[in-house]
Amino acid sequence: MTSRITIIGAGPGGYAAALRAARLGAKVSLVERDQIGGTCLHRGCIPSKTMKTAAEIFENLGRAKEFGINCKNSPSLDIRRLMGKKDRVIQTLNHGMRGQLKEQNVTILKGEGFVNKHGLVSVRHGDGLTKEVQWDRLILSTGSEPGGIPSIPYDGERIISSDDILNISEIPDSLIIVGGGVIGCEFASIFSAFGSRVTIVEALSRLLPLSAVDDACSKVLQREMKKRKIAVNLNSTVGKVDIKGERAIVTIIPVISEKNSEKKNLKPVELEIDKILICTGRRSNIAGMGFGNIGLELDSGGWVFVDQHMQTGAEGVYAVGDMLGPEKVMLAHMASAEGLVAADNSMGKKTEIDYSAVPNAIFTIPEVACVGLTEAQACERGLNSRADSILFRTLGKAQAIGEIAGEAKIVSDVETGLIIGVHLIGSHVTDLIAEGALAVKNGITLKELAETIHAHPTIAEVMADVARKALDE
Repeated sequence: MTSRITIIGAGPGGYAAALRAARLGAKVSLVERDQIGGTCLHRGCIPSKTMKTAAEIFENLGRAKEFGINCKNSPSLDIRRLMGKKDRVIQTLNHGMRGQLKEQNVTILKGEGFVNKHGLVSVRHGDGLTKEVQWDRLILSTGSEPGGIPSIPYDGERIISSDDILNISEIPDSLIIVGGGVIGCEFASIFSAFGSRVTIVEALSRLLPLSAVDDACSKVLQREMKKRKIAVNLNSTVGKVDIKGERAIVTIIPVISEKNSEKKNLKPVELEIDKILICTGRRSNIAGMGFGNIGLELDSGGWVFVDQHMQTGAEGVYAVGDMLGPEKVMLAHMASAEGLVAADNSMGKKTEIDYSAVPNAIFTIPEVACVGLTEAQACERGLNSRADSILFRTLGKAQAIGEIAGEAKIVSDVETGLIIGVHLIGSHVTDLIAEGALAVKNGITLKELAETIHAHPTIAEVMADVARKALDE
């Protein structure tokens, strides 16, 4: 008998699971209330990277004279045309994804998925009609949504989310970004390049305060943001917000702790700005989907528990992607990998997920990318490790293209020479991190990396250079 697999959520995790399960011979139903591609395609990775490309082009035009190119007029940004470009990219990719699903005979059901009981899902259409779908295995991939601050609720005009800013109709003269994590720093880079006066407010002591990101990358990013006149307020929060017509008065309050007690005399600062962008993480969006009807186990944050096979505590039910929460890895490519594992196991295989070598790509200007252990994590684990760094300014390609800001660091095991972490900041490092992920995943040594011939002149040469340095060559 053909296995009936129903998947709720058609983001990167659900999409990957649907294709894999179909190719393994399952009869697949894919339920999606919005658009195929989920947050990544429509409200995250793809639209923001289209905007980031525009930001880089805009910056490069501004320094054209450095390369002997004379422009008669100063470049200007047509935000409407940029939004049109972004929408066309999304439509193209969405069409391609639908074509792939159709080719594999995946049934796409548009509507709200609701789990009635074990073995039965109902799909509620916008027209009020409901279709019931029977399943032998259920894969959940319902994603997440922008978090918020209860005291500063979104209004879609002055106080906006990361979803709202992707459909903005004009560039704000001034923008406060609450949260100096990945999303906040990416938008700070984009809108600073577009000409906004950007202020970041981060409650912790550094930008990108993620355990996966090496502290050195955070320091370089903050330095480069300062050069771009982005104001960075660390150890700070946003207190009172007063909306006055088309402007907002924002109070920035210092956060005093034992580590920065010398700043206890700092006073709150008021800024008058155009928009407030809240980038304080993501939250679960599983409410009202009937998961309690199958006894799905959740933690206090509403995130779903799974084992190494992506199986939940409910029989025959798997979960992938953002709905697993920050205890896992909330990245689109990780959701896809989890989707493949869930599909394999739903079809009787015994595949386990591996979180040891997940690359992280952060599209700031300059870019940040990392994989494996940081220098601090290696020390915390008591490993006999060392960390070696090379500056991008030593590279011929970096000098030739005028992108000299950056650094490459490799964390390695002293005794074996195994590469256990790679941390990069600089031009094109979100592409370069693939080499680092390959090294960490496959147990590559410093010697093997150093002896791998890298093309010249390329940014990738920095990997061989830092490996040689780690070998004391």
